[in-house]
Amino acid sequence: MAVRKNKWRSGFLLLVLQGLLLPAVAQQQGTTLLYRAVFTEKTNFPDLQLNNVACRLTDKGLVVTGKDSVIQLNKYYSLGERLVRYEVVFTPDAVAVFRSNTGDYRLVINAKEQWASVTGESEFRRSVRIHPGNPYIIEIRKHYQESRAAITDLVTGEQQVLVIQSDGSGGVGVGAVQAQNTMAHQWDYYCFGLQQGTSLTVRQMTVQALECNLTLLLYGDSQSETEGYFPAKDFPDSWTQLVMRNIKGKAISSGRGGCTIKEVMERIRNELPYVKAKYVMVTIGTNGGNTEQLLSELVEYIRSQGSIPILNNVPANEHGSQQEINALIGKVRKKYNVKGCQFDLATSLQRDGKEVDKTTMWHEDYTAINNWGHYYHHPNVKGSRLMYLQTLLDIPEIYE
Repeated sequence: MAVRKNKWRSGFLLLVLQGLLLPAVAQQQGTTLLYRAVFTEKTNFPDLQLNNVACRLTDKGLVVTGKDSVIQLNKYYSLGERLVRYEVVFTPDAVAVFRSNTGDYRLVINAKEQWASVTGESEFRRSVRIHPGNPYIIEIRKHYQESRAAITDLVTGEQQVLVIQSDGSGGVGVGAVQAQNTMAHQWDYYCFGLQQGTSLTVRQMTVQALECNLTLLLYGDSQSETEGYFPAKDFPDSWTQLVMRNIKGKAISSGRGGCTIKEVMERIRNELPYVKAKYVMVTIGTNGGNTEQLLSELVEYIRSQGSIPILNNVPANEHGSQQEINALIGKVRKKYNVKGCQFDLATSLQRDGKEVDKTTMWHEDYTAINNWGHYYHHPNVKGSRLMYLQTLLDIPEIYE
C-alpha cells in the first residue's frame, strides 16, 4: 500500500556575444495553473462528468439543480501542495457539497441554516454567514497534512475558514503509536454538487499547484504519501519531507496510497507538463503492476517533458517481494542509463536488499481487522532517516 524546479531541455543554444560563442540552456517556464473552466452557455466542458445530475449552462454559469449525485472533474491529482477554487452563488435554501470523489474529504455549506462543516474521518462544524445571491469564492487547499477551506464573500470581502489537520497513527493495531485523530487525503478527483434546495450556480472552477518550476517532483504510492500515516509530530521527519527540505530549490511530492504505475502515469500527465521539474523521482512497485514496458514508458514520458527521471528501488518489505520488483527496476535503469536510489539497502537487515529491518518500518497489525497479519513496509522515522541518507550516496546531484 505502498506507495520540487525548473525544467531544462537537453539541447544547447549558441548565443553570440561580443564575438564569443557561449552555450545557453533553453528553459521552459512552468505554471501553477493545472485546470480552469469559466462556465458559459456557449462552451463545452468535456472534462466534467455529470453523473446524470440535472444542470444547465447559462450566461450566469452552470446551474445545478439535481441532488442525486455530484459532478466530477475527470482530472486525477495528488500533489501534496495544491488547491481547487470555485466561484459560486447560493440560493437561500441551498445545501452544497464540495468533496473528493472518494468522500474522504467533504465541505458542506448550508445557506439556509447558516453553517458549514468539513469532514475527514471526523466532522468539524461552525456557524457561517452566507448571503444568498452574493458571489462567493470557495477555496479548498491541501498542504500535506493540512486541509484548509475558505469561504469568501466577493461583495463584503468577509472570509470564514475551516481547517482539518491530519494526524496519523504511525502503525496499525498493536503497532499504532497513537490513536489516529483524523485524516483527510483529498484523494483523486474534485467533485461538487447540490444536496438540498433550489440550485447552486458555479461560475468557474480552477485547480492550482502551490508551486511551479521545481527542482524535484516526487511520485509514488503510500510509501511516498507519508502524510497519510505519520503522526503530525513526526511528519517533518518522514523521508519525503527530509529530502524536500534539503533540496536547494522547490519540491513537491505526489503520493497516493494503494496505487500502481498506471495511476502514477496518469497523475504525471496531469501535473508535470504544467508545473515543470528538473528531476522527477518515482518510487513505485510495492503494490505490483510494474512491467518493463510500463517502466520504459514512464522514463520516456518524463524525458519527453524535459525532466530527468530518477527511478528508485522500493524499500524492503515483510514479504521480500522487493527483490523481484527491484531487479526489474534495475534492468530499466540500465536500459535507459538513469539514476535511482537503493531504498531497499537502507531498509534491510544486512543492507543487502533482502530481509526487511523491521525497526525501520511502522508495525501494522491487521490480524484483528482483516486477518492480513503483520506488515512492515511503510518507513518510520528511523527508516526515513536512513532512506534520506541513502539519497546522499546514490543521487547527490538533486541537492546541488
